[in-house]
Amino acid sequence: MTEKKQFNSFEEMLSGSDLPVLVDFYADWCGPCQMMGTILQQVNTQLKDRIRIVKIDTEKYTELATEYQIYALPTLVLFKQGQPVDRIEGVLQTPDLVQRLQGFL
Repeated sequence: MTEKKQFNSFEEMLSGSDLPVLVDFYADWCGPCQMMGTILQQVNTQLKDRIRIVKIDTEKYTELATEYQIYALPTLVLFKQGQPVDRIEGVLQTPDLVQRLQGFL
């Protein structure tokens, strides 16, 4: 299961992680985003000690959505050492997402 944490800044959260961080940019009204929630829980179960998954509501954090050029939802951005290294737009099924992420872990 994912956990809720508070950070002073998005950059602090990224730089403070020794694991790659997969950020799910979503909105509550987005149907495909709801599907990704279940998929990300399965991914988290399979890769739990190798990746951190974070959800960012683009309605609440519009400045982050703009900064990372989020134009389609859901959009997943994988960060390593604070830098974006991969970007996925749309829904990807659990086995496909796990396989894609393992190339970066």
